[in-house]
Amino acid sequence: MTVCSSIEPSCTKPTAPHLLVPGTASGPLLYSDTPLSFWGGTDPASGVIVDVHHPLSGRCMAGHVLALPAGRGSCSGSLGVLECIVSGNGPVALVLAEADEIMALGALVAGTVFGQSIPVAVIGKDKYARLAKATSVSICGGMLNASLDGGRLAIPLISLDRLTPEVELDERDKDMLAGKKGQGRKEAMELVVAMARMYGATSLTSVTRAHIDAVIYVGPATLAFAKHFARLGARFAVPTTINAISAPREWQALGVPPSEAGPALALPAAYESLGADGSSRTCAPYFLPSPPVVGESVGWAESNAVVFANSVLGARTLKYPDMLDVAVALTGRAPLAGQHVDAARLPSVRVDAAAAAAEPGSLFWPLLGYCVGAVAGHDVVVVCGLEDSTPRQSDLKAFGAAFGTSSGSPMFHIRGVTPEAPAYVEFDVERTVSVGRAELAAAWEGLNSAQGEDVGLVALGNPHLAVAEFVELAELVRPLLERGVRAEVPFVLTAGRHVVSEAEERGLLEPLRRFGATVVEDACWCMINAPVVPEVAQSVVTNSAKYAHYGPGGVGKPMYFASTAECVQAAVSARCTRQLPTWLA
Repeated sequence: MTVCSSIEPSCTKPTAPHLLVPGTASGPLLYSDTPLSFWGGTDPASGVIVDVHHPLSGRCMAGHVLALPAGRGSCSGSLGVLECIVSGNGPVALVLAEADEIMALGALVAGTVFGQSIPVAVIGKDKYARLAKATSVSICGGMLNASLDGGRLAIPLISLDRLTPEVELDERDKDMLAGKKGQGRKEAMELVVAMARMYGATSLTSVTRAHIDAVIYVGPATLAFAKHFARLGARFAVPTTINAISAPREWQALGVPPSEAGPALALPAAYESLGADGSSRTCAPYFLPSPPVVGESVGWAESNAVVFANSVLGARTLKYPDMLDVAVALTGRAPLAGQHVDAARLPSVRVDAAAAAAEPGSLFWPLLGYCVGAVAGHDVVVVCGLEDSTPRQSDLKAFGAAFGTSSGSPMFHIRGVTPEAPAYVEFDVERTVSVGRAELAAAWEGLNSAQGEDVGLVALGNPHLAVAEFVELAELVRPLLERGVRAEVPFVLTAGRHVVSEAEERGLLEPLRRFGATVVEDACWCMINAPVVPEVAQSVVTNSAKYAHYGPGGVGKPMYFASTAECVQAAVSARCTRQLPTWLA
């Protein structure tokens, strides 16, 4: 295994029931045994859970104590929690089986910055299972009390301060905490230290660069957080890029109303005033010039970017919650925990995918990533049985994005493929799981939520397209152009500015535009709504497992999950069908 340091600091999360965020609350219980992402899975404007794949879909969390085993999916879940709380549509408390720093950070910022705190309790898997029969929960005086049918469950909760040691700080850290580097860095360092205790870190580490996911506009609290640091005159301490934003670069031409584009554009402007690179604006920062290298410690947010950096590039980053990414960029310092530490990069789960990999066809990589993520939970996994495969970078991007959607894990290994899992290495793991064709077929069925054959939009580029994917698309449409065939429905591609510029220089955009494609920069599908997604569209076709998962809840449209070639054909025929790929049948 490749390592950059032999130093293994003490970094252990508390196991006793405890309060990640202090507070008092009571209310009826809304319980699930399935993890949830607050971004893409909830609507802050109503408090309704909109993830159609979740058992609580359609339920309103407002006024309830929400019990979840953990979070999953996007780093922007912290923004979703923040907006739900500040809007008054969130839960009155969160009860978790295991610690989830993404959700906890949203609640922490809601209290410290906006004065609207809710408690976040972690009680362990065994006690959590007993809540399934509870009707109401109260958290008060260091106790969680649950009313059960015919009884009561009382769980003592220890404060986090009593369970975790002080974080060791060097002189520069102390100077920032004392305000000697400005009020902005002081507050950012306070947030870094508070989160270090949640991660169980006893010290901090330096990062060489950062990628800000908090640039996604979720609501007014999101913008207020950014403007707060801009008003303080803070500046980023390390080179910082920003994620795809919530307004396309071409928003006026695409008909996006100024009322929607305004705040979505004000958010990146605030971070650019802190020193961020305004030309980056991509959810695939690994396609930017000079990506991180093996062993480099970075402060990246955005779930697919984190997974790709750790797994494919061999760089080192936590799955930083949105807003903590900002604090890390402002200070250049991060908790020495998680995937910054050698031991946390070792897999605890082995996934045997040999049966699934026999003669794979189109969509194999995103389907496998989605299935592997579902069994991973928050654990690092090693996938075996693919040692003879030669995935392209776009395949690993699709695998990682799907993996990051269905799991809360920041990292995977594929033995014989990724840099820290050579084919000759065997890992000691805690459990082994097999994923075969049946699991892939079930995932395909779940991601295809559309029923009718009529298609109103083909949406490609979630995460943002690579140059190689533009090459593939151009090769697919050129024979059609020779026969005079064009797209009959909107055929929309999203990509970062750097990639679009290179694709233009290589002559790849000309045939695509003649075919009828619209290329959208800066935004990505997880942030795009009407009018780019036509109101009249009965269904959307995509080759992204991530968008097929989030799309129905995000834009209210059923999805077809299809190969790139099938997406092109759907654009021509304006039709698609639910036909299981022949290699899976």
